[in-house]
Amino acid sequence: MKPLQNYHFCVNLWGLLLFLLLMLPNFIWFSFPAPHDILRKESLTPIVDAVGSVFQVLTIACLCFVSNNERKKLQFSPLVVLTIVCVLTYYIGWILYYSGITGMCVILLLTVVPCVSFILFAADRKNLPAVLSAIGFTVCHVIFGVVNFV
Repeated sequence: MKPLQNYHFCVNLWGLLLFLLLMLPNFIWFSFPAPHDILRKESLTPIVDAVGSVFQVLTIACLCFVSNNERKKLQFSPLVVLTIVCVLTYYIGWILYYSGITGMCVILLLTVVPCVSFILFAADRKNLPAVLSAIGFTVCHVIFGVVNFV
């Protein structure tokens, strides 16, 4: 178990902040449906969705509560800058969605971009468990988005 000896449990406020920033549009969507809200239809991929939910919870747990002792202090590294760009791009996707645009590009913005932000941030933090679970979540989230909405 040598690879795991560098990890410890603690509250990672930056991981928690990333999670909350990515969930903010979802909280708004839960409360205020978009005009042409195609995302509220019944899913055609319930098993993929369930597996994706497990990976999503694991990703969030790893980002928020697992740290690698070998990580550097958080700074504006290329991976962190790309994470911020992903969050802003995700917000643009939601703005487009609420504007009534629901095409393939918007669906991909809403499915791929938040997952990539998790992967980039986890990679910057040298958090391999979060990277692996985020990759699993990405695969499931993309399958969900493509099968159900593209």
